[in-house]
Parts: sequence; C-alpha cells; structure tokens
Amino acid sequence: MDNVKRFLREQGLRAADIDMEKLVGTFTDEMIKGLEGQGSSLRMIPTYIEAENDFLTDVPVLAIDAGGTNFRAALIRFTSAGRIEYDNIINRKMPGLEKEVSSGEFFATMAGYVSDLAERTDRIGFCFSYPTEILPNRDGRLIQFCKEVQAPEVIGQLVGKNLLETLGTPRKHLVLLNDTVATLLAGKSASMDKSYDSFIGYILGTGTNTCYIEQNRNILKNKDLDQGKSQIINIESGNFGKAPGSRLDSAFDNSTMNPGNYTFEKMFSGGYFGGLCLTVLRAAALEGIFSEQFNGCLRAISGISSNDASNLASNELSFDNLFDGCKSNEEDERICKEVINTLIDRAAKLVAANLAAVVLKTGKGKSPERPVLMTIEGTTFYKLHNLKSQFERYFTDYLSGDRKRYFEFAEVEQSSLIGAALSALID
Repeated sequence: MDNVKRFLREQGLRAADIDMEKLVGTFTDEMIKGLEGQGSSLRMIPTYIEAENDFLTDVPVLAIDAGGTNFRAALIRFTSAGRIEYDNIINRKMPGLEKEVSSGEFFATMAGYVSDLAERTDRIGFCFSYPTEILPNRDGRLIQFCKEVQAPEVIGQLVGKNLLETLGTPRKHLVLLNDTVATLLAGKSASMDKSYDSFIGYILGTGTNTCYIEQNRNILKNKDLDQGKSQIINIESGNFGKAPGSRLDSAFDNSTMNPGNYTFEKMFSGGYFGGLCLTVLRAAALEGIFSEQFNGCLRAISGISSNDASNLASNELSFDNLFDGCKSNEEDERICKEVINTLIDRAAKLVAANLAAVVLKTGKGKSPERPVLMTIEGTTFYKLHNLKSQFERYFTDYLSGDRKRYFEFAEVEQSSLIGAALSALID
C-alpha cells in the first residue's frame, strides 16, 4: 500500500493536494469575471427569473420537464395552505428518439402531449434541459441537443414561441428554464413555512451545475437590468476550467468526446468518474503497483461505469463480476479500492469548494435564523460511495470561524416539475 500512496501523492490526486482557500478564491474570481463579461470559464448566464419575489397561489400552471430522453408534464397548483396538488402527470418519450424529425414534427408531438392540460391554464413553466440561450423575455433559443434527440431543424429556434404557436395559444405566459434553476425554485417552494436568506440549486448526476441568486447591479455585462432587483444566475459550473487537475486528469480529458470542455465535471460527475478511475488504475499498473495478472485485466476491460466504481469502493461489487475471469489477489483489490476511494475523497472536496464559493458570493446566511437553503439533486451526489458525507465534512469545516455561514440542505421530489411550475407563478 505504500507504493499506491506514493503514486497518488506524486500524481496529485488526493484531496490533501487541493488548497481549499485558493480553489474557492479562484472559483469566485471566475464568477466575477463571468458576471462582468470578461474572459471566464464560468458563463454566468442570466435567467431573468426573480426568485426572491413571492409566487402566486391557488393558480393552476402547466409544468413541463423535457430533458435527456424523457418528457413529463402535469397541471400543478400551489395552495395558500402550502400544499402542492398534481393533476394528470404525463410521461412520454422525447420526439426525435427513434428517428430524425422535422421542427414541425418536434413541436407538434410535444403540443399533442399537453394540449388538453394547456387548455386549463394561461401559465406554462417549461424545464428544458438542453443547452439553450435564455432571452430577456424568458424564452430560449436552442443551442444544441444531446445525441439522443434527432431534430436538427430545431437548433437555433425559439422553444417557447414555437410550442405556443403550435398549441394555437401564442399569448400564454411561458417561462423557459433548465433543471438546475428548477431545482433552486423547488427548494423555495418546499420552504414556505421557514425564512431563508437565499437559495442555491445544485445538481450532481451525469454532469454537474450550480445556480444562485445574484443582485442585478453585479451583472455588469448586461447594462439594461433593473439595478434594484435580482435574478437567478446559471453558473454552468461544470465548465470551471481552473481546478487543480493532474496529468492523469488531462490524459482522461483528452480521451473524451470534447477535450478541453467541462473539465471540472470530468473530475467527479457520473458521466465521467468511472472512466477517470480506469485511467488512473491503468497508470498505476504502468508503475508496477498491481500484479501482472491484474495488469492484463485492466488492459482487457473496455470501461468502468461510475456505478461500478462506487460499488467496488463500497464492497458491493466483487472483482470477479467486474473483471470477468480475472484472477486478482487481495492486495490488488485493496489497492484498487484505495485508488477509487481517494478519487471520491478528492471529488468531495472539489464539490465543497464549488458550493462554498457560491455561498460566500451570495453574502447571505450570516444568521442562524436565516440560513441559505441549498437544494441538491442528482444520483451521483447521493449514491457515489461516501461522497455526500465527505462533502459535508469539507464544506462545514471551511464555512466556519471567520467565514461562518448558516445553511441547510434539501432534496425535493419531482424538483424539475415543481420548479418549472413555480417559474411561471413568480409574481
């Protein structure tokens, strides 16, 4: 085990190799540059959603959640008593999955899914979780689809406008947002009986992203904003480009489909963590840390999923099941688990630095009576072995002493639908 500890130290792969103070400062600097329109790896995208306002109650709203391969919708009502009422939850496939569709077919399919519900309300909240440029009128122009959806004619079009026109109701009130913003709003809706100083939304699943509430006066790249108001900012934190990565992080990044982009999320998000683990394990094998038999197994295996890596680290998956026919020894297994658990520990510290920087940037949460509420979603955050507990330790330790902030964590079921509904009900 001394050899693997030396390898991890020399490669700079440990949480101990991260200077938390420096990383938080660098993340904060990138946030400020993004808000000012300077060159930054953090896009700091305005959403034009004023989350600190009150929202309407006892008003029905059509909530739509479209992302990945799934399309869901429901009629939702927030009652004045604090309850959330659902009516007719719809689960469908996104159009364009089985074959390429035209723009007209794409919007006609979605309109067909929700036309009956849309007749019962004048308000629509649309969580559209594909890269989209949000406009001041809170509609959005599609930048690209993920690879599953085949509808190239839709790229560059206004999503909300086209849906409303296809429904035959161009004057309905529609707000477009992404899943991270919806997560923040869902946390707000679930906290009606308590006073919070501010709200943060965070997702760590296949990818990662963060959003928070910023004062318009600090968004210097947009001079037309009401300086007395605030809005949710979509940070696009997965693209943070100044994390203390190692030579092996770079090697893994170069093996992905989009090298040089979203390098931060490639260090810990679910879509990449298994691949990073395999890259590091193979590099350790080249250093002679494993047995020759296990070296052969690492060369032969085509890939490791993040779920596999987590299960190996927690002893919930046997090596025989993952490395089919491989005759590893106990020392190989101990070293493999040490490598993966070290990478998980580092991931926890990176996530803690991300969220600590955002909490401090809000300037909020200085009183125990009014903490900051962080609503967190994503299977990687909750399911990756020991990540959540180790994150909480790093996060709490950092936000103490002179940096003391008060905060709470929340997880909200149906967060994308609830947040979508709330976006269209903000007064």
